[in-house]
Amino acid sequence: MGRQDRRGGGAIGRVLVVDDEADIRELLDMTLARMGLDTDCAGTVAEARRMLADNQYQLCLTDMRLPDGQGLELVRYIGEHCRDLPVAVITAHGSMENAVSALKAGAFDYLSKPVSLDQLRALIKSVLDLPRQAPVLSQPGGRHLLGESAAIQQVRALIEKLARSQAPVYISGESGSGKETAARLIHEHSARRNHPFVAVNCGAIPENLMESEFFGYKKGAFTGADTDRDGFFQAANGGTLLLDEVADLPLSMQVKLLRAIQEKRVRKVGATLEDVVDVRIISATHQSLRQLVEAGRFRQDLFYRLNVIELKMPALRECREDIPLLASHILARLAAANGQPVPRLAPAAVRALCDYPFPGNVRELENVLERALALSSGSEIAADDLQLVPPATAAEEQASAEVGSLQDYLDKVEKQAILDALQKTRFNRTAAAKLLGVTFRSLRYRMERLGMKE
Repeated sequence: MGRQDRRGGGAIGRVLVVDDEADIRELLDMTLARMGLDTDCAGTVAEARRMLADNQYQLCLTDMRLPDGQGLELVRYIGEHCRDLPVAVITAHGSMENAVSALKAGAFDYLSKPVSLDQLRALIKSVLDLPRQAPVLSQPGGRHLLGESAAIQQVRALIEKLARSQAPVYISGESGSGKETAARLIHEHSARRNHPFVAVNCGAIPENLMESEFFGYKKGAFTGADTDRDGFFQAANGGTLLLDEVADLPLSMQVKLLRAIQEKRVRKVGATLEDVVDVRIISATHQSLRQLVEAGRFRQDLFYRLNVIELKMPALRECREDIPLLASHILARLAAANGQPVPRLAPAAVRALCDYPFPGNVRELENVLERALALSSGSEIAADDLQLVPPATAAEEQASAEVGSLQDYLDKVEKQAILDALQKTRFNRTAAAKLLGVTFRSLRYRMERLGMKE
């Protein structure tokens, strides 16, 4: 029955609690009352539907197992008939499959039994701060996802939906396709926008430092631990943690990460107690996690937990009609940063850009334009200024290398592999050596032999 009759008129919101256990309903009702919220309680799916038809709510909390149906039925019903109403599910301890199913069905978040009041309060605060209108992803002065192609419009539409959820997101796509930009947009237009966004390159952290980097450490936990230090999870508390290149996590760390995500708690190295953390997880990689799972290099249960909703970033060659707009925008930004007038792209240069396959996607487009801006001497960038290598010419060069000196060809391949590893690890040579499967000393020797600068 409704409980709002015993509170004054100072409530700041109204919540529907659906659970067949009277003690759970009472606990949630008392907790919400202390936060200044009105509560209506229902014990069945049918009763909840009647209340939803008669009242307006800011949040619905529902158990997964109800006498006349499943909480998933209510999640789907609310998604169809009360689209602006966030709904969170309460699951039995350890029932992560149910939690993931609910998130896929449209639930905003989940709580595990026994319900943690700290996690409940964090969930409530994030709900009450949700933007009520779909965000605009190209606000003046803000981060942009430019383009009018069908693929980019689909990405923008999905980002708007994801910004209203707490569900984990897996962003797939080729290198340079804008995965981190998409993750930041999801964060900046979500209820967590006033809290930290922490991006972590999983491939750049040495394996022996991973646990302390992710979870922090206590003073004296190991040699050199002179003070207490927070990890990435604590730093992102209340906000969003982006696990970039998550495929590079070793199996030993995957186990610990899975537990942290499921329990929403982490333990610092050397600590006896756990910290409660409220973090939304977004993961990204240019590799295929499904193939890594099949190969036994990535845990299936962690993949299942991260891949609640997948956002696939299209390659630039799939959005060729957006290249002129992107190029103009990038040129304007680069010119402003250099304090010079914005040059014009000659029609032939625009055609050359649109015909080029861009294996490095938007990041490669930026590099091409930055080089052209530096080389151009006039107010117009010509096609020759772009220095694009036609695909046919590139194939001919490779064929020529194959019939030339074998050592020259092998050196070229080795040098490119080292450069790729260094770029992927943001020029952390220790991490690059690990990625290449060689020792640090071996990598240093190879770089010296190939004439690569430190």
